[in-house]
Amino acid sequence: MTKLSVNINKIATIRNARGGNTPNLVQSAIDIQGFGAEGITIHPRPDERHIRYQDAYDLKPIVTTEFNIEGNPVQKFMDLVLDIKPTQVTLVPDAVDAITSNAGWDTISNQKFLTEVINEFQRNNIRTSIFMGVDLNLIEAAAKTGTDRIELYTEAYAIAYKKGDKAGITPYIEAAKLASSLKMGLNAGHDLSLDNLQFFAKEVPDLLEVSIGHALISEALYFGLQNVVSMYLQKLK
Repeated sequence: MTKLSVNINKIATIRNARGGNTPNLVQSAIDIQGFGAEGITIHPRPDERHIRYQDAYDLKPIVTTEFNIEGNPVQKFMDLVLDIKPTQVTLVPDAVDAITSNAGWDTISNQKFLTEVINEFQRNNIRTSIFMGVDLNLIEAAAKTGTDRIELYTEAYAIAYKKGDKAGITPYIEAAKLASSLKMGLNAGHDLSLDNLQFFAKEVPDLLEVSIGHALISEALYFGLQNVVSMYLQKLK
């Protein structure tokens, strides 16, 4: 079954809105794992608007599933990841002022840089993943970096699905097949939700992991966190 990694950035956003430690990010991660999620994802940004760098250290001893840290590999981020040594690092080319991740890597023009970064993480036994779109040329270039996995950026699929256009899944199927043929593992994330996840997971082959945060935490306002984690796991079966 495809693994569910829950991105807890939005829990940190709510905490930071009032200061203090409510909701408690660490306890939330413990609970989410207890509810059955197979991973915890965080995406610290330079301005620490949600996840703080200290959060990564606080979470390290309590994440007993897969710990995935996402971010742009600037030096501060690389130092954090090399110190924490999570299960996986997902490289995301987000600008400093980006509200959310809005593009994948150009793995052709950034191939040398990505290769160097990935080699450094792999030397420290950290699994690597590149956040990217479904352009087949860029997926072929990603394989040349030596990355362990790619994470498909699924916003375009989510928009098409909401409009009733199920053909929007086709580029993702093609991308998945190519990644598999190139011996790269496949993750996916961004705008996946209870509405569109089941179809995506059913149609896209060899999907190892999805990382879901904004939709899951938003849906938990209505259904409760434990119920929503269970609902997502059911969608992935």
